[in-house]
Amino acid sequence: MKTRAIRLYGVNDLRLEEFELPPIAEDEILAKVITNSICMSDHKAAEQGPNHKRIPKDIDKNPIMLGHEFCGEIVEVGKKWQSKFQVGSRFSIQPALNYKGTLDAPGYSFRYIGGDATYVVIPQQVMELDCLLPYDGDAFFLGSLAEPVSCVVGTFHAMYHTTGGSYVHHMGIVEGGNLAILAGVGPMGLSAIDYALHNTHRKPGRLVVTDIDDARLKRAESLYSVEDAKANGVQLIYLNTKEFSDPVAKLMELTGGKGYDDVLVMAPVKALVEQADAILGKDGCLNFFAGPNKTDFSASLNFYNVHYASTHIVGTSGGNTDDMRESLMLMEKGLINPSAMVTHIGGLSAVPEAVINLPSIPGGKKMMYTHLDFPLVALADLSELGKSNPVFKELATLVAKHNGLWSAEAETYLLKHCTKRIKE
Repeated sequence: MKTRAIRLYGVNDLRLEEFELPPIAEDEILAKVITNSICMSDHKAAEQGPNHKRIPKDIDKNPIMLGHEFCGEIVEVGKKWQSKFQVGSRFSIQPALNYKGTLDAPGYSFRYIGGDATYVVIPQQVMELDCLLPYDGDAFFLGSLAEPVSCVVGTFHAMYHTTGGSYVHHMGIVEGGNLAILAGVGPMGLSAIDYALHNTHRKPGRLVVTDIDDARLKRAESLYSVEDAKANGVQLIYLNTKEFSDPVAKLMELTGGKGYDDVLVMAPVKALVEQADAILGKDGCLNFFAGPNKTDFSASLNFYNVHYASTHIVGTSGGNTDDMRESLMLMEKGLINPSAMVTHIGGLSAVPEAVINLPSIPGGKKMMYTHLDFPLVALADLSELGKSNPVFKELATLVAKHNGLWSAEAETYLLKHCTKRIKE
């Protein structure tokens, strides 16, 4: 089976190549990739090349396939797995293998599996760890978003609280409590709002979402309305903290002075972390979600409250396999819709430039369709591009139909009508 894939040979040395995949062994699976979502981790992998902790040193001779947020269909099943997986079934992948203490992961460490490809061989490491996850949803791009959504799911599960006199940690946010999501209207913040309102575990009683941009806050409210939140038993408040001389006082006022049981910090900003610490109530848990680029990033913490009010801090990076399964289940049932994460679409040939330049490309997730060949396109630009391209014109109509979001309907149209396809 021939495949076309983006392979990494060295620092920012990404090449689109066609080559032959080896026949699968009895403990492997051959799969067709349909979508892969570009992640900032891909940029870091390309930027660091063989110096990256997950990437082999000899990629100049044995290049790896890039991409770890992918979804597709099973093409061939090795003998060992034929009772569990069937040809034609859809799947997603948990890339964080933790296989026998190594950091090996699809999209970083393997020659024949990575999301930026048309076909891949799913190796025995993935199968042995039960990291090939069945997906029954109607949109491939949602299956690709299961990994980033699982990061949000894991964050909620990682929150913890205590009871005086006991050393037991009670995991998860406080049921019916006060939850704040600071800088919460970026792509991951929107996913956190969605999960807080629609998950099947536990919900806050009050959710306060902050930002300093009115347009972004209004966009968030159009996606996750106050009325919808109320129907789910949650009082939802959007707050532009830039409008207040003392944002902490305003945030505390919204809780009647009690403070917040749970606070998520979605941007690596010193002042934001300190604001989060200042609004914690007794036994409040602060989750530093945002990953900083600087290794010496720090902020002040009120240790008086740590001692006397039992406030505490956690940090999460990624979700585990159970978090991914939960993400897939919630999407399959239509309970959550992380489409707001997607701001761009593109074909396989657009991957290298998008990965290398990712920090300078605004917006959220870049969803790549690996069997198609077209440049990276912002959803916001579809209407203008549609003046000269009938496919983009119809896609613009479909995006507008779904409140500016990418959708299963738009994906189906793209897969059927895109005029440029990767030759197989």
